[in-house]
Amino acid sequence: MRLSRFFIDAPLALGQHDLPEAQAHYIGRVLRHAAGDAVQLFDGSGQEFLGELVEVSKKAVRVELREQFAGLAESPLHIHLGQGLSRGERMDWAIQKATELGATAITPIVSERCEVRLKDERADKRMAHWRQVAISACEQCGRSVLPLLHAPLALGDWLQQVEADLKLVLHPVAAPLASHAKPASLAFLIGPEGGLSDAEVEQAKAQGFQAARLGPRVLRTETAPVVALSVAQQLWGDFA
Repeated sequence: MRLSRFFIDAPLALGQHDLPEAQAHYIGRVLRHAAGDAVQLFDGSGQEFLGELVEVSKKAVRVELREQFAGLAESPLHIHLGQGLSRGERMDWAIQKATELGATAITPIVSERCEVRLKDERADKRMAHWRQVAISACEQCGRSVLPLLHAPLALGDWLQQVEADLKLVLHPVAAPLASHAKPASLAFLIGPEGGLSDAEVEQAKAQGFQAARLGPRVLRTETAPVVALSVAQQLWGDFA
């Protein structure tokens, strides 16, 4: 039986802990775990904890953590993904897969052709939802550190703020990704469903970005980060 693994949004240490209400409900009422079941917990610090459920009731779950060890190492390639904001499941998919593929940071980008506009309360709800998408991806793929998920930014603001050894904007007419020298850190800019305008590509280049292509076919906005991060990890990260 596969060992259940959960993220706990609070510092963990050896000994007994009462789990936060949301995790307690999920573990006890949804998954129907019982006292005596083994669990593995992580808190985003890079450490993992093995333990056993010692109390499971309708209102509370208590766990005793008995072993601590270093979690899965992060990729040596630090990747900041600037992902064009897209609708619904497309954005969820991009964040989920970028997390699985080792992105260090993710920023939703508001650009000219974005069909989504988020403001105030709706933006807060989407951020909470995207964070849970990233958490679930970490629980599934074994990452012990969550990617840093930034609030949506206008393209111009992100271009001015992002720092990396190599900054790339995906474009179908450009040199292949593999033609670049190995960086220690990488920033990827990927457009929304309608793509980036020519003016936006030039704006990125003016801020130190270089155009790069992944192949002969034009990829959908939710497919592009999967391919881009996979190729980057193979060339320069921890897929080799």
